[in-house]
Amino acid sequence: MNKIDSLSVNTIRMLSADAVQKANSGHPGLPLGAAPMAYELWAKHMNHNPADPDWPNRDRFVLSGGHGSMLLYSLLHLFGYGDLSLEDIKNFRQLGSKTPGHPEYGHTVGVEATTGPLGAGMAMAVGMAMAEAHLAAVFNKEEFPVVDHYTYALGGDGCMMEGISSEAFSLAGTLGLSKLIILYDSNRISIEGSTDIAFRENVEKRMEAFGFQTITVEDGNDLDAIGAAIKEAKADTSRPSFITVKTEIGYGCPAKQGKSSAHGEPLGADNVAALKENLQWPTKDAFYVPEEVYGHFKELSQEKAETEAAWNVMFAAYCQEYPQMEELWNQYHHRKLGEQFENDEQFWAVSGKAEATRSLSGKILNYAAGKIPNLFGGSADLAPSNKSYMTGKGDFSRETPEGANIHFGVRELAMAAIGNGIMLHGGLRSYAATFFVFSDYMKPMARLSALMGLPMTYILTHDSIGVGEDGPTHEPVEQLAMLRSIPNFHVFRPCDAGETAAAWYSAITSENTPTALVLTRQNLPVMEGTGKDALKGGYVLSDCEGIPEVILIASGSEVDLAMKSKDALKAEGMKVRVVSMPCMELFDEQPAEYKESVLPVSVKKRVAIEAGTDFGWGRYVGLEGAYVTMKGFGASGPASRLFEHFGFTVDHVLETVKAL
Repeated sequence: MNKIDSLSVNTIRMLSADAVQKANSGHPGLPLGAAPMAYELWAKHMNHNPADPDWPNRDRFVLSGGHGSMLLYSLLHLFGYGDLSLEDIKNFRQLGSKTPGHPEYGHTVGVEATTGPLGAGMAMAVGMAMAEAHLAAVFNKEEFPVVDHYTYALGGDGCMMEGISSEAFSLAGTLGLSKLIILYDSNRISIEGSTDIAFRENVEKRMEAFGFQTITVEDGNDLDAIGAAIKEAKADTSRPSFITVKTEIGYGCPAKQGKSSAHGEPLGADNVAALKENLQWPTKDAFYVPEEVYGHFKELSQEKAETEAAWNVMFAAYCQEYPQMEELWNQYHHRKLGEQFENDEQFWAVSGKAEATRSLSGKILNYAAGKIPNLFGGSADLAPSNKSYMTGKGDFSRETPEGANIHFGVRELAMAAIGNGIMLHGGLRSYAATFFVFSDYMKPMARLSALMGLPMTYILTHDSIGVGEDGPTHEPVEQLAMLRSIPNFHVFRPCDAGETAAAWYSAITSENTPTALVLTRQNLPVMEGTGKDALKGGYVLSDCEGIPEVILIASGSEVDLAMKSKDALKAEGMKVRVVSMPCMELFDEQPAEYKESVLPVSVKKRVAIEAGTDFGWGRYVGLEGAYVTMKGFGASGPASRLFEHFGFTVDHVLETVKAL
């Protein structure tokens, strides 16, 4: 290691240790141990341009071990990303700072993904690599590799313990994602001590079984060996690569090196001083960066800018030679393609016959796919049931990367994270599909979709006890409440064709909010008056003369029950309003005047009707209202019998109303 490389690596270490110490909070262990591999990668192998962080053909880097965020922030500061200043480094983990405890996409320039839960970054990196492979197959021409970059992810033992990484890596190996390179910070220490207490497997053999090339670097401080490993990884054009780099957590700090106490707490002032003395740092002053280090990184940044400049020249020539591909490229990178359906009569067309909303969704998806070329998604081995397959778009595979239908396999958690990675990569609009009850498996990554502001679409079918004979394990009851509890997340449960079209339109025109389409297995009748009004989340579907005595509020399959109950109550002389509430979140976003027009404060008698738990309905029903909802889990039997058994009948609704 030459002098400037050594000085640069240690600068990363010192900034990390000083920032954690000043914050009196953080994780110094990973940055101290992994600084050499991160520096070698960013300085000598990774194509990126700090002056243009959004360059489409940049290599992607995901810090899956997000707790080691100071490693990433140090790199971003030294390379000159955005305006991440030394003052920002000093404000690590402080309220409102650009350097939060874990990296946050959209908050700090240069951060490619929000990585909190361990392993999530690994799966999102797989999604980025899938996006690269697909776009390369669509756009590249001989002598014009306009999409040609790598995805790197760095994580540790915890990332490898989490099941999500195995799910994602199994798929990555199957797909032969040769542009995916994983750096495994193998320090053999977790919070509770040596990994031997819970993690003794041969990780390399596991990765080899998944279909990865495996490479081992015995000394995590050997830049030449790390560089050679990265070159070897790039040389394999048929497999993703997994580089084990053996490091010591808390490297350089005599009292902490190799110990679990280095993981998640400040080193302590005396130990920071000992670290600097041990690594022969020129000063004990905090946040010192040698001028020659700043100069070195400035030179590196200029070299990176030249790489992009060469690509820009090539891309301009590509556009000149293939103007039709330039037009297609612009379509792929247009964020508002969905708005073309606003006045498209065929998109909003209603056949008039009873159909399951999952089937209606499938028809709309296929119609949209004919006009939105960059849809790229699939199902967790349930496409025939989810109706999520795009006809004529081909299958994405090792052999046919140009295909747009992804077969995720039975991997719901990884599927959602991979979808996030596809969206983060850019140029594609992704969706993921499964049975609604399995949203339990997806929830942590759906939450990250919302946190990052990614407009992912989740197609979730078989939405209630209407699943029938499969029984309570497959009948979602509390999942609506779970997803509705996520901030910045739209949950659409449409009642018919008109509302299903509205749900899809909302999803594909959303810019910063993910959407769950919660769809039925059973056929539902067409309701008169549905359609674009559903874009308001809740609206008056059927009204009475004058002020209503009671308001029935329902979603999905229970809207039909509400309408039938209204007819029965009307026959008895009661004034009833039916409100369809396909998306609570969108309704809550409406002006107060509109919400009052739909649910007048003066009308206290309200009944919520939904084949799920009543949790979350209270803000619409109020203290004087009532519920026709599920009180426990479902059962196994024909769907029609189950709805009757659990009280989703006109008679029960009438009893509930009269009890008010």
